[in-house]
Amino acid sequence: MNIDIKGIVVICGNYGSGKTETAVNLAAARKKDGVDVKIADLDLVNPYFRTREVRVSLEKMGIDVVLPNKKYMHADLPILAPAVAGMIQKPSELTILDAGGDDAGVTVLAALYDHLSRKKVHMLQVINPFRPFTENVKGCIRIKEEIERSSKMKITGLVGNANLIDETIPDHIYKGYDFLKDVSKETGLKIEFITIVSHLIPQLEMDRFTCPVLKINRKLNPPWKRV
Repeated sequence: MNIDIKGIVVICGNYGSGKTETAVNLAAARKKDGVDVKIADLDLVNPYFRTREVRVSLEKMGIDVVLPNKKYMHADLPILAPAVAGMIQKPSELTILDAGGDDAGVTVLAALYDHLSRKKVHMLQVINPFRPFTENVKGCIRIKEEIERSSKMKITGLVGNANLIDETIPDHIYKGYDFLKDVSKETGLKIEFITIVSHLIPQLEMDRFTCPVLKINRKLNPPWKRV
């Protein structure tokens, strides 16, 4: 089952959810499908996992990447608004906004509310049940409500990103999927897709998943893996 999501897509989630890795891989996958893609990095909170790390490779694929000016990197969030507002006013087939982690990181969306409120927006919450604060359904709902309150927007769908990075095994994927179904049932939100790191796919019974699957190729390295 292919991912066919289009329009303006906001990717959000708590710290460590893997939202930026998800956003980058979604952009790359949809571009390979022939979709015109733009992506904006709105994450000014977490300095380690940023779309700008893979900017060159994305641009080589023909993906437009919008980043804050370097001199504004640590400035107030609304400085981002003019460049991103242009993307929202004239969106491509798929316009991805990689929002910051937790409620504090999505505050920039509130600054863009006037622009976003005039458009149909898919706002997806990325969930990794093996991270603190989202290891149970109540925690996921709490994060959801915090993000909605700070962004002035509503979550419209869920993305499952169950993993323990290099220690991920098939059982983690199955358990994460079952967990996400519980969150979906409790919130009434649709599961848009789940992610699976590419090397695990041959080891999985893919017919156990009734939603689209985004194949993940790790593009962002944590600081402890950098030379």
